Amino acid sequence: MLDSLLAVGGLVLLRDSVEWEGRSLLKALVKKAALRGEQVHVLGCEVSEEEFREGLGADANSRLLYHDLFRDPLSWSEPGTAVPGGPLGALRAMCRKTGPSPATVALDSLSWLLFHIPCVTLCQALHALSQQSVHPGDNSPVEKVCVLGLLHEELLGPGPMGALSTLAHTEVTLSGKTGRTSASILYRRPQQRAAQQTWWFSVLPDFSLDLHEQLPLPSELRPGPHTTQVDPTTHLTFNLHLSKKEREARDSLTLPFQFSSEKQQALLHPVLGQKTGRIFYEPDAFDDVDPEDPDDDLDI
Repeated sequence: MLDSLLAVGGLVLLRDSVEWEGRSLLKALVKKAALRGEQVHVLGCEVSEEEFREGLGADANSRLLYHDLFRDPLSWSEPGTAVPGGPLGALRAMCRKTGPSPATVALDSLSWLLFHIPCVTLCQALHALSQQSVHPGDNSPVEKVCVLGLLHEELLGPGPMGALSTLAHTEVTLSGKTGRTSASILYRRPQQRAAQQTWWFSVLPDFSLDLHEQLPLPSELRPGPHTTQVDPTTHLTFNLHLSKKEREARDSLTLPFQFSSEKQQALLHPVLGQKTGRIFYEPDAFDDVDPEDPDDDLDI
């Protein structure tokens, strides 16, 4: 699962919620990329550098290039020590790599960045960052930059969520039940149909991933040869099916709004001497009927 997320490249959205946090999965992906020998840039906005590095291990931490926006994002307490250009400058600074090896960029988090950078500007920066390619050599394949963005979807409206979702190459939506976490992964390949997978997993204390099982998609679920089909109408208090006699009685019934031939003949050829209905109206004492001014009683 981790290898497939990092191998796709481009922008990978990790969508978490209050019930199912996604920073542990982000740190597991960062550790995996660092141990693979990649250069990893981390833009820390919501937690301190010490808290983010905790539990990753010395080998992974030695390959992390941390850009700290949590301690002093606007350079108020220590002028001159903050990243030039603020959050947007820090995001653009991570594009400059010193080596030809593949790179992974972790943003913790995109929700924080959206509160400090306009959505259009952030999307342009993410697009430029995720579309970069690393050329290890003339005859080597092109390696893409993988951008991991943690996103708290409950803090955002439908506009920013839709923009980031359209920009993403991969979306990971975290959910679960009874204490078990599931990741619904949506892959978008250029000129290919979107593919989806769902995994049950747990993040271990050393931020390695323990995969439990892969769930089939709803379209892949098929009843087995020995599976008994349950009739959902068995225990209803009313009957959804009609018997043969009930169906014949329903078909022979003439509805009141149907204009039958008998009604048509009765209207076209009335019977002589048959009394027709008439309406008798006697004006009331409060009626003010004036043919010259019919709206006289409206007090206009």
